[in-house]
Amino acid sequence: MDFDELMMKRCIELAENGLGMTYPNPVVGCVIVRNGRIISEGWHQKAGEAHAEVNAVNKIKDKEILKECEIYVSLEPCSHFGKTPPCSDMIVRYGFKRVIVGISDPNSKVNGQGIERMRDAGIEVKVGVLENECAELNKRFFCFHQNKRPYIILKWAQTADGFMAAENHVQKWITNQYSKQLVHLWRSQEQSVLVGYNTAKIDNPQLNLRLWSGNQPVRAVIDRDLSLDSKLHLFDGSQQTIIFSDKEDSSRPDVIQLKFDENLEESILEELYKSGLQSVIIEGGRKTLDRFISNGLWDEARIFSSSENWVSGIKAPLINGKLTEQKAIGCDSLKIFRK
Repeated sequence: MDFDELMMKRCIELAENGLGMTYPNPVVGCVIVRNGRIISEGWHQKAGEAHAEVNAVNKIKDKEILKECEIYVSLEPCSHFGKTPPCSDMIVRYGFKRVIVGISDPNSKVNGQGIERMRDAGIEVKVGVLENECAELNKRFFCFHQNKRPYIILKWAQTADGFMAAENHVQKWITNQYSKQLVHLWRSQEQSVLVGYNTAKIDNPQLNLRLWSGNQPVRAVIDRDLSLDSKLHLFDGSQQTIIFSDKEDSSRPDVIQLKFDENLEESILEELYKSGLQSVIIEGGRKTLDRFISNGLWDEARIFSSSENWVSGIKAPLINGKLTEQKAIGCDSLKIFRK
């Protein structure tokens, strides 16, 4: 790994601190180097607040030395006015001698314009350092802007013999407390969580953060006939909930009417995209998971397996994908697949 890659790796590490806090913006890390030494670091901490480049620059008292510095950024500096001014303009203003960018920004408001602006000002700009790793860092942001849909994560737990629920609809925990806490961390990192009708009715999930801190995800549920009990946790008003139904109810702004046909899953994703939600965790149940899997509508599957054997019950879904990660969570096993 050469020096530029080493510095970009550090940018990625810094950017990860903002995961779940910067939507609709991407997570970004920045490192400023002078004479081969890091003199400042920053990351985008919260949507609406200063970007990574600004946070790094603001830590340096003597701005004159920036003309002697190189600035590393995991994503192309922005070129448009949003809630903050363009970072590419700031870099030009301070006269950095070199800019190293992990990957260009897929957002149509940027998409190479920040790089062009800096090059037009006579600054040397290198693009594509650890490009794949930088794309992975912002997989949600890239999927949203390139595919016009949220990044889709499937999640379920199953026993050692492949069952995900009891046949008699009695709620039984499969995984341990550490796996449960990890799920709450995941919810803090994503913008929405979706469940089907049966999961909402039988399990009465809260789909919120109780074992981790962060922003609460938007809850979504499929309720074709609007027949779910209003006393369920999903409707407690503690966080936003979206209901997908084929019934119209003008008195309920949380209801989105859809056709319940073979394109239902695509319609759900389209509505989540329209709502600006860059990611969704689909937490069940079996029917809902199966429909997204059979339609090829998933990016990542996170599957817990416990050491228990139930002998009977509702079988967990089957999925074909590339196993990218496997690790033990206490006595549980976690496997992560990519499509």
